[in-house]
Amino acid sequence: MPELPEVETIVRGLRNLIIGYTIEDVVIRAEKLVVYPSLEEFRESLKGKTIREVDRRGKYILIKLAAEKTLVVHLRMTGRLLVLPRETDYDKHTHIILQLDKDLDLRFHDLRKFGRMYLVDRDDYRPVGGLLKLGPEPLSAEFTLEAFTRALSEKKTNIKALLLDQGFIAGLGNIYTDEALFYAAISPERTSDSLKEEEIEALYNSIRLVLEKGIAAGGTSFSDYRDARGEKGNFQEELQVYRRAGQECHRCGSTIIKTRLAGRGTHYCPGCQK
Repeated sequence: MPELPEVETIVRGLRNLIIGYTIEDVVIRAEKLVVYPSLEEFRESLKGKTIREVDRRGKYILIKLAAEKTLVVHLRMTGRLLVLPRETDYDKHTHIILQLDKDLDLRFHDLRKFGRMYLVDRDDYRPVGGLLKLGPEPLSAEFTLEAFTRALSEKKTNIKALLLDQGFIAGLGNIYTDEALFYAAISPERTSDSLKEEEIEALYNSIRLVLEKGIAAGGTSFSDYRDARGEKGNFQEELQVYRRAGQECHRCGSTIIKTRLAGRGTHYCPGCQK
């Protein structure tokens, strides 16, 4: 599933490519991807709307339109938002097409059809239940070390599971959680209440570091993720532990281990992460 750096990369690409364009027509080829409102209202309400802004909240993409409407897109596991010339061929996995002026398309491509779209009144995200429950943005000014320390003090659970909880911090997923714990030298098997003051600070800094590095590299591409132009990211080339089970740690030479925590495959270095 695309995580914060991947979604942020897509959002930045969309800002450069579609702001100021007007939606002329909407083609829906897979109805289940549209959650709210009804298909007819979704289609008709989008027609004629000009794209004003593109933002992100957690792993959600927010395309803000004229007439106080917001198109919310959740890519889930295999979704892509691609900006392509109208004449570009599309395959069976292209499920929703927003036909823009100047012969440009914004296409929602999704191999597994897990992605979702919602059209809501501006800033009224009640129809998008998960969005309302998101925790703080880890790269925002509000996400301070003090706030992070305070939030941790209220929890007593596995640290890997806690970092994956979107209600605790928005946008972290399996890749960047494993990488942040590695950079902080903290075992994913630790509990949140076992962390010392200096470890909390190290984890706070590591979360922000790996997310910033991920964004700078255009995200992580193993199979499905692509940016708004259809290009792969490069952060997979910088990964320290994720998907490196059986390989040597770049830092200490120990063998990277893969185990299962919080229902997810988890990678860590037993030499570096105590």
